[in-house]
Amino acid sequence: MTIKEPESMDDLVYFTRRAVGNGKVMAWVHRKKCPKCGKAKMGKPIDEKTGAAKIRAKEYKCPECGYTEEKTQHEESLTLEAKYTCPHCGKQGEGTTLYKRKMFEGVPSYVIVCQHCGGKIGITKKMKEGKGD
Repeated sequence: MTIKEPESMDDLVYFTRRAVGNGKVMAWVHRKKCPKCGKAKMGKPIDEKTGAAKIRAKEYKCPECGYTEEKTQHEESLTLEAKYTCPHCGKQGEGTTLYKRKMFEGVPSYVIVCQHCGGKIGITKKMKEGKGD
């Protein structure tokens, strides 16, 4: 499986690049096309006053047809892609997982499984650390 790195941040819902133990991870989630019209990519609604996306919006909206989808339903249908250097075996690899946080070492994380050694790599929120081994 070959994962295509993003070319622009405008195409992404989520992006992170961070060190995980002795390894490192670069992960992202691409915006998906509108399930109704298929012409544009879904995004957060735009505020008429400022012209910027609403930060804490509860839904995602298609700019072409106006179709809206609830935030939790929309985000659970997305896929997180990652390129990493495994902190367990030191090999480079890539993987995918659902864009949904799971408990990993006591901290909500996106969990990628190493394709070489099968070790779990947790991508936590900034400044959060797991309880360790």
